Amino acid sequence: MNLKSGHLRKLTLLCAALLLAPRLFAEPSPAAVAAFNTYAHTVESRLAQQHTTPNSFLALASDPATRNRLRSGEVLVEQLATPTTSGALLHHWRATAFVPNTTAADFESLLQNFSAYPRNFAPQIVSSTVLSRTPTNTLLRLRTRQHHVITVVLDTTCDVTFASLDSTHGYSISRSTRVDQITPAGDNGFLYSLNTYWAYEQRDGGLYLQIESLSLTRSIPHGLAWAIQPYLESIPRESLVFTLTSARNALQKASTISPPARTGTPTL
Repeated sequence: MNLKSGHLRKLTLLCAALLLAPRLFAEPSPAAVAAFNTYAHTVESRLAQQHTTPNSFLALASDPATRNRLRSGEVLVEQLATPTTSGALLHHWRATAFVPNTTAADFESLLQNFSAYPRNFAPQIVSSTVLSRTPTNTLLRLRTRQHHVITVVLDTTCDVTFASLDSTHGYSISRSTRVDQITPAGDNGFLYSLNTYWAYEQRDGGLYLQIESLSLTRSIPHGLAWAIQPYLESIPRESLVFTLTSARNALQKASTISPPARTGTPTL
């Protein structure tokens, strides 16, 4: 084993040990929860404004050069700046992709087909259970599996809202109401809150998809930020990219198997 691989192995074991040591971490403070809720309100206010502005419905996608990158198959991922939070870490990521030959209706069907989540978003989503449903809101419990050095299984209950603005635009908001860590047993868990925001726009012969995730995770023991913070930051990023890529793959697969009849895709 060379020095570099030995250092990485030690760092990996340190991260795993800290994630498995609940006594080092406290529940999020009221101040941290308040900061998350305040920041979420700011994000949702900005999104509400975007959703009423056709030329900037999606962040980034209004720029022709960026749209060219997306249509070439690139997935754009950004980490957005968040305020400092006492007693917890606040993460905000955004990812954008383009799916050719796909409509807004195709994506709405995919997103609201909860029973197919374990198939379309495997292996991260293990099960999907609808607890209650109205025409506009769904209370959903998802069992998810994340593997980062160790395997963590979570049961997340979330309140999901869908809005189809017109035949080519829509969005969805998912806010966690409860997060329970199933394994490792006895741990308080690293994830406290998770909000997910989808937005989609049909144009240029396909569908632009954008997803933002806002999460609140456990704090880091003093003096260990250099080792743990990059690790904890990688988890929401990788999960976001996986979710977006899985959705794109499922849409492309459905389009290949059964191409829908189209008379043309409008360009705004």
